[in-house]
Order: sequence, then C-alpha cells, then structure tokens
Amino acid sequence: MAKLYFRYGAMGCGKTMQLLQVAFNYEERGHKVCVIKPKTDTKHGTKLYTRIGPERETNICFDRATDLFEIISRDYPDVQCILVDESQFLTPAQVDQLMMVTIKLNIPVMCYGLRLNFRREDGGFEGATRLLQIAHDIEEIKTICECGHKATYNARFLDGKLVADGPDILIDDGKSKIEYRALCPACYERHLKCI
Repeated sequence: MAKLYFRYGAMGCGKTMQLLQVAFNYEERGHKVCVIKPKTDTKHGTKLYTRIGPERETNICFDRATDLFEIISRDYPDVQCILVDESQFLTPAQVDQLMMVTIKLNIPVMCYGLRLNFRREDGGFEGATRLLQIAHDIEEIKTICECGHKATYNARFLDGKLVADGPDILIDDGKSKIEYRALCPACYERHLKCI
C-alpha cells in the first residue's frame, strides 16, 4: 500500500533539495513523478528553486480551491510518486485528498514543508497540522542555528529585526528586507529580547 509521508524541518534544512533528489532518483530509473507546489510561493514562478542552485519546473501549482485528488486522478494516474513542496500551505481538505491518492490510486505522496510558523505555533500552518495528524510516516529534516545548535524555529526578520507577529505569509515586496532564519530556542529568545 502507498503511504503519505511528511518531511518537515526549519527553514534552510534542505527540504526542497531532498524533494529534487527523490524526483531525480525516480526519473533516473525510468519512473514518472508529479511535482506540486503552492501558487503562494511566487518568488520563482512555477519553478522549485533551492538556495544552492538546482531547480525544476513543477507539474501542478495549487491554490486553496484546487482539488488535488481530481487533478492527479485525471492527469497523473500513471506516475510512481507525487512530491509536494511547501506542503504547510495545503488545506486540511487537500491533505485528505492526498491521502485518498495513496488509498485509491496507490501512489505514494511525499510532502515537504514547515511544521511551525514564525510565531512558533503548530496551528499556524493548517496543512502541516493535518499532515502531523494523518501521515503514515513523519520525519524531521534537521539543520543548525547560527550558534551551531539544532535549529527548530523559523524566525522572520524585517529589516534585520526579529518580528514575532504579523501575517502567516509575507513575501519580499522589494520595499523592506524580509528574511527567514532557522534558529534554536535560545537564539530565538535572544533576538526576541532585542525587539
């Protein structure tokens, strides 16, 4: 039976790089994959992009109204794997649709995304929360903080200062410098005291 996987980690841990590696491995062996990302991720259009260079065109860009099961069953029933980047932006219904892909179409689905938002809340990303509830297999992809310890938090910096409130989605508009960093709890608290 196919499974629904959730691979999560803080910013910069290599989630997209791992997704691209999985796609490469399948395709190198002659198998087809379907790569999905949210329309919310507008920085590189319909491409997946990594900080270290590799990129790839996606098959599906979804919004909150997209029925993923319908599109996959209609247009991609012959793929051997579904790969979802930025899966924290899925709706709970879309996570359930991906579960149906594993059950009804017997296609494994691997979701890569954040577990926590920049306010350190599980509930900040409903897609991640639902994946944590129902995924068959959950694994953390680890990274390190600027101090060298394990990073578990995603911190948002606006013009160099940590911000602990605001909208869940904030994309660089060219007017302010928006930066996200993976921090350990101690460094997050240190930056928080500077606010």
